[in-house]
Amino acid sequence: MGMLAVLLSTSCSEHAAHSHDAHEHEAESHAGHSDEIILSPEKAKAAGVVVDTVKAGMFRDVIVTGGQILAAQGDESQLVANVSGVISFPRPVIDGMAVREGDALFTISSEKLQNGDEIKRARIAYETAKEEHDRAASMREIGVISESDFNVVRETYEKARIAYEALSPSENGKGVAVKAPFSGYVKDLLVKDGEFVALGTPLGTVTKTERLQLRADLSERYYPYLSGIVSANIRVPSDGRTYRLEQLQGRLLSYGKSLNTSSYYIPVTFEFLNTGTLAPGAFVEVYLLSKERENVITLPVSAVTEEQGLYFVYIRLDEEGYKKQEVKLGTTDGERVEIVSGLTEGEQVVMQGAIHVKLASASNAIPAHTHNH
Repeated sequence: MGMLAVLLSTSCSEHAAHSHDAHEHEAESHAGHSDEIILSPEKAKAAGVVVDTVKAGMFRDVIVTGGQILAAQGDESQLVANVSGVISFPRPVIDGMAVREGDALFTISSEKLQNGDEIKRARIAYETAKEEHDRAASMREIGVISESDFNVVRETYEKARIAYEALSPSENGKGVAVKAPFSGYVKDLLVKDGEFVALGTPLGTVTKTERLQLRADLSERYYPYLSGIVSANIRVPSDGRTYRLEQLQGRLLSYGKSLNTSSYYIPVTFEFLNTGTLAPGAFVEVYLLSKERENVITLPVSAVTEEQGLYFVYIRLDEEGYKKQEVKLGTTDGERVEIVSGLTEGEQVVMQGAIHVKLASASNAIPAHTHNH
């Protein structure tokens, strides 16, 4: 019995030691993967998580600055009062309204003013000058008046004719019509019905909006890089969308050759087709693109998350395991961002849905999964 007791005691001790070692090994195993994030394939798919392989490729150097969308020159025309008088609208006119070439937008009448109706006075002056011109022409033929006297009469007649023809009468014959110079849209309506305007007063603008311009203001410290700029991307802060000028058939028009003494910024101007998604006058973020560089690792902007000034991506270890990885960023073109360090080619990185993996990391503090590697 003594020997049996010894054997049992030894066996129990060995079993206890073995169990203790096993628990220590399991603890070490879990400790080794304490930074691993678990997200099942089903949940990852439902959250829109997309993983792709990191590859080096071509990337352009980028200068980030601000800018403004403008209507292209020649695509806008400002309407001005061609006579003094009281404004009236033949039909309602509002900003953004479509108009056709020749549409009467405003009528200006001076009928009730002290000097009387402008068209009537111009017509009377024209008809009087025409009669005088015709009589002088007949007299010149028979040698009654000299050529120099006739030229004076003809000059007076031509001035009266030009002044009368420059005034376009309204449809009802009361006042002068101001017409759209081309088909387009009303922009910046500046007057109200019944308002008095003087000759030359701006009334509004008609724009074609077929083309737009992007003017970027570049700091003087980037002057040496101007000659390398070839294109640009536009990011609209209000909706977060990024537009590539190459897709909008954009082209570089010009850049300033000297500093603007009032602002100390260098203007860089592009022109592109208007697709209806960018409004003239809007202020935007501009990513000026220069010549391409080779073997640059980049990721979509959506792949990067930020925490307290540090930047992270998520590497997939296997089917349901992810790892949070800090990275150093370089330049960005608004769509992709350069990764200076922290990643190598061939790694599997979350390109879309990184925020969902980040949220999943909070719930992974729950112990224990039996995942093996």
